Parts: sequence; C-alpha cells; structure tokens
Amino acid sequence: MSDKNQKPNEISIELPEEIAEGIYANLSIISHSNSEFVLDFIRMVPNVPKAKVKSRVIMTPQQTKRLMIAIRENIKRYEAAHGIIKESDMNQMPFPMNFNSPKGQA
Repeated sequence: MSDKNQKPNEISIELPEEIAEGIYANLSIISHSNSEFVLDFIRMVPNVPKAKVKSRVIMTPQQTKRLMIAIRENIKRYEAAHGIIKESDMNQMPFPMNFNSPKGQA
C-alpha cells in the first residue's frame, strides 16, 4: 500500500499497539560477533535472584553505531533540558543484586 503524500525514499513505520506499550528493563547486556551486535534488555526484580531477558535486539555493526550516535545526541538534549544524569559509582557491581527493600513474607 502506498501513501500518495509519501515522499520518495521515505518509509512508513507501523507501531502495533502491543509494541507501543513498551517493555520495562533496568539492565542491559551487549555482546557481539564479527557480524552482529546482540542487545539483551533485562528486568531485575527486588529480592529475586533470577532475572529474565524481556527483549533481545540483534543489529548490524553499522546500525549499532548509528544507534549509539543517536542515543548520545538524545542524552545531550535531555541533559540540556533536565540536568546532568548522575552515573552510579563505577567501583560497585555493574548492577544491583538487592534493591534494599524488605523481603516479603508469606
């Protein structure tokens, strides 16, 4: 199906409702081979020792670099509008194993 108002070399992107809701992730792991990057987005839950990969995106090296540049530019814009994003202490574990919340009781 083509849109009469669509310009040449433009693509129409559809965002299905179930994808538009998004998936929350509070940890990401990136790995790569010589031909692709794999981005795993993970949700960790307080006091649960096992985390689940909620989404996996596999990209070419070129597209991954474009993503990195786009994220860098968006962080600059965000910080210009809302202030510097504080980074966690790099001497700590790369992700929290406990959210310092009380353990549930049954």
